[in-house]
Amino acid sequence: MLSSYRLLITIRNLAVYIVLGVIAFFMLFPFIYMLTTSLKEPKDSFRYPPRLLPREGLTTDALGGDEPLPLYYVTIDGQEREFALVQSNIRVGIYANPNDPTETYEVDVTEATPVGGFVNQEMATIDGEEYPLYEITVDGQTLQVAQVGQTALGRFVDPNDPAVEVLQNVRLSRPVERLTAHPENYRDVVALQNMDRSLSNTILVTLGVVLGTLTTSVLGGYAFARLRFPGRDALFVLYLGTIMIPFVVLVTPMYQLMVAIGWVDKIVALIVPWIFSAYGTFLMRQFFITIPREIEEAALIDGASRLQILWRIFLPASTPALATLTTFVFLYAWNSFFWPLVVINTGNVDNHVLTLSLNVLRGRASDSPNLILAGAAIAILPPMIIYILGQRFFVESATSSAVKG
Repeated sequence: MLSSYRLLITIRNLAVYIVLGVIAFFMLFPFIYMLTTSLKEPKDSFRYPPRLLPREGLTTDALGGDEPLPLYYVTIDGQEREFALVQSNIRVGIYANPNDPTETYEVDVTEATPVGGFVNQEMATIDGEEYPLYEITVDGQTLQVAQVGQTALGRFVDPNDPAVEVLQNVRLSRPVERLTAHPENYRDVVALQNMDRSLSNTILVTLGVVLGTLTTSVLGGYAFARLRFPGRDALFVLYLGTIMIPFVVLVTPMYQLMVAIGWVDKIVALIVPWIFSAYGTFLMRQFFITIPREIEEAALIDGASRLQILWRIFLPASTPALATLTTFVFLYAWNSFFWPLVVINTGNVDNHVLTLSLNVLRGRASDSPNLILAGAAIAILPPMIIYILGQRFFVESATSSAVKG
């Protein structure tokens, strides 16, 4: 009985892990595809059906020439061999025997001669339809056949025996490829769009916003949680109510303020307006309230000042809340797009952040999705790493709040 129960528990846990693994795979697949595509060649990015891993076609110099020739697989006598493509887009006519339409030939159109000439060319009837007659040479014999179709083929040559040639459709041929990677795509996208400067600006703006928000939120949260002054609760409600004001309502007055103080088109305009956060103040206040007053009173009796109490008691105890606020503010500041688009001129690339550079890159490299996704990877990976590192503190903050509540 006990063994059956354990087996049931094991099967149930295994099923849960499988379901969670499948869900995690579908969640992570877009990011995996982004990273692998950022390492591809442009032509490999447009392959259909799309492939996950980057590949590049192999070439050969065995036939001489100024440039290497691409290799393709060719089937001869049931064996798949590697042939070099020496000529593409060869116009080939498909000719059928008028007496036996199932007997067809593929011959270069330049080697077929119209019967009766181009002006008075003779026609043949096959299945009730008329087709022009041509003379072609097959195995030393001259045949009169009807041209029933035309296609474009490529001439493939065996690199080991140039006398062996094959004509086949290039588009339907499978190239000889190998797994590869092109990390130079990241260097190219940096050089194309000055991405290194944009990355530096984004880091500067994000650090400024994060540090500023943490400072104002900690000080404001402590003041609203522990200091007593007239109108404290009413002021806090009023301050908290600013969260309900839509950002689109604030854009015009904020931009006019930036014009008035001369901050338009400057990095400081991306930092200072966002270091005051009603949500951050509310989060820190709610956490500070949970800290027992007895600890603070004991510190006051020992002669500690308010700043010393905040620095030595409240901040060490607020690590989960600080990590949560840092994560939220970091993600917002890093991914901010609309406000930088408004306050930073498009032509001022020296003050662009990553979101603006990616917006411009989308147009400049529209024919190179590998470069666009390389730029997206540069913008996405840092916040992903920060979130993964701060996830433990975020969960700890949520669980500790639930226990204390």
